[in-house]
Amino acid sequence: MRSLLATLPAAAAATFGCLLTAPVALAANGEDTKVNLSDDAPAAQAAQGASGGSLVRTIFGLAVVLAIIYGLHWVLKKAKQAKESTNAGTGLETVASLQLGTNRSLHLVRAGRELVLLGAAEHAVTPIRRYTEAEARALGLLDPAPATLADLEPTSAAAPKGFIEILRSKTVVK
Repeated sequence: MRSLLATLPAAAAATFGCLLTAPVALAANGEDTKVNLSDDAPAAQAAQGASGGSLVRTIFGLAVVLAIIYGLHWVLKKAKQAKESTNAGTGLETVASLQLGTNRSLHLVRAGRELVLLGAAEHAVTPIRRYTEAEARALGLLDPAPATLADLEPTSAAAPKGFIEILRSKTVVK
């Protein structure tokens, strides 16, 4: 399946290239055709009639190119989603990463309600320390607990008197 998805863009590009070169390959002896430069009225009318067909072919070609681009975008997006869903677990989340040097880094990973500090080197991943959420917040590893709507309500006993005061009390954070 992966090899099919890997060769799909190349196959689409090759097919598109063949479609573009097909009219040139099927054209009748373009170099052997004599050029008629006389001012004949029927020739001028034929040239004007041919431009309408050329416009239709151009619009149709543009529609085909846009459809191919959209199709490739859709296929690549689906392939990326499939790859991401197989790589990531549902209970793991990277909270922070710190690069220490070439092929060396620290990662703070949330595993359920625990946070694990991992050291990653070229050939090994080592757990350094485990934290609970409360410990991590106390040490400053996590942001403080998110504010709730009750925290945003005004605590003063005096109720706002007008519409502007009500709006100001709901929007201005003190």
